[in-house]
Amino acid sequence: MLTQPALAQAPNPLLPHNLSPWGMFLNADIVVKAVLIGLAFASLVTWTVWLAKTIELRLASSRARRRIVMLEQGGSLRDAVHACDGERDAIAQLVLSTAREAELSGGIVDDGFKERVALRLERVEAAMTRQISRGVGILATIGATAPFVGLFGTVWGIMNSFIGISESHTTNLAVVAPGIAEALLATALGLVAAIPAVVIYNHLARVIAGYRALLGDASAQLLLLISRGQRSRAVPLPHAAE
Repeated sequence: MLTQPALAQAPNPLLPHNLSPWGMFLNADIVVKAVLIGLAFASLVTWTVWLAKTIELRLASSRARRRIVMLEQGGSLRDAVHACDGERDAIAQLVLSTAREAELSGGIVDDGFKERVALRLERVEAAMTRQISRGVGILATIGATAPFVGLFGTVWGIMNSFIGISESHTTNLAVVAPGIAEALLATALGLVAAIPAVVIYNHLARVIAGYRALLGDASAQLLLLISRGQRSRAVPLPHAAE
C-alpha cells in the first residue's frame, strides 16, 4: 500500500502533463482549437495591416508635403502640371483635375470656374482618402468581435469541463482544470487580438485624418493659384482619377 507522500508524488492520469499554451492548444476541443486559430489569424491580420498602412501612409504623406512645398513656391498651373506629369499620387491627381477643368473651361478664370474646380477637388480628396483607408476597417471589426469570439471559446471550454465532471462522477480539480485552462486561453487570445486592433485602428485613423488635411492644404493652394488670375490655357490632359 502506497504511503501518503507516495500518493502525493504519483502522477495523476487525469491531468495533462503539458499545460503550456501549446500543450493546451493540442489538448483542446476542436471548437476551442478553431477559435484559437481564428484569433491567431486575426492578430496576424492586425499587424500586417499596421505594417502595410504605416509604410503606405508615410510615403504618401512625404510625397504630399513635397508637392505642397512646390505649390507654395508660386508659378502657374502649367508649371504645376509639368511637375506632376506622369505621376499618380494624390496631389498630382488634384493638379491634373484642376488642369482638366481649366481645359474644359477654355482657360477662362471666373467665379463659376472656381466653384467647378472646388467641386472637382472635393471629389478627388474623397476618392484619395477612401483609397488610403482601404483595409483599415477590418481592424475595427477585429477589435469589436475578437473579445466575443474568445468568450465563446471560454464558454465552450467551461461547458466541456462540467460535462467531464458529470461523466467522471468526481469533483477532482484534475478533471475540471484542463478545460478551464483552455477556456481562459481563448479569452486571453481574444484580448491579445482585440486590444492591438483597437489601438492601431485609432492611430491609423489619426494619421489618415492628418493626410486628408494635407490634401485640403493642397486644394487650398490650387484655389489660391487660380484666383491670382492665371489665364494661360492648360495643356491637354487625360481625365484625372476621381
